[in-house]
Amino acid sequence: METKNIMIVGVGGQGSLLASKLLGRLLMAQGYDVKVSEVHGMSQRGGSVVTYVRYGDKVYSPIIDKGEADYIISFELLEAARWLPYLKAGGQIITSTQQIDPMPVITGAAQYPENLVEKIRATGVCLDAIDALALAEAAGSAKAVNLVLMGRLSHYFHLPEDAWQAAMETVVPTKFLELNKKAFALGRAVTK
Repeated sequence: METKNIMIVGVGGQGSLLASKLLGRLLMAQGYDVKVSEVHGMSQRGGSVVTYVRYGDKVYSPIIDKGEADYIISFELLEAARWLPYLKAGGQIITSTQQIDPMPVITGAAQYPENLVEKIRATGVCLDAIDALALAEAAGSAKAVNLVLMGRLSHYFHLPEDAWQAAMETVVPTKFLELNKKAFALGRAVTK
């Protein structure tokens, strides 16, 4: 199998590291060679963060270059737009429609771009935009956006749901497991 590339992008504090660990465990359990990068960016709350997950028969590097991502999973709308050049032709973006003001917007030096969903769609990419924050809150915590997005991502993988559940059980702390399973189920149930 050729190597597949997944980028997880967002803002520090949103749980991208847990999402990348979950994907890594899931794919390793399916027999793939998997490389997961460290978090790149300002992992303090508010800074842009990206992790890479690459899998296939044999993966030599964890790094994804421009035009190579099969999937971009974005926890925040502006981050989806920022990393768009990394998506390969025919690739898929799954993004939360949540908007978190970056520092230039907070300080008044810039404005948050308007109509980003429409602007991203206008580029011709495959975009799956959902209100992951509302679903996470419905599951019991705004911090569960990561598992809502993993649930949505599961639509694009031909893997049994019990494989996802088993991966969650290995990476999610026990006291948060039921909440995260609920968030995953809500993301998985989204229909477009």
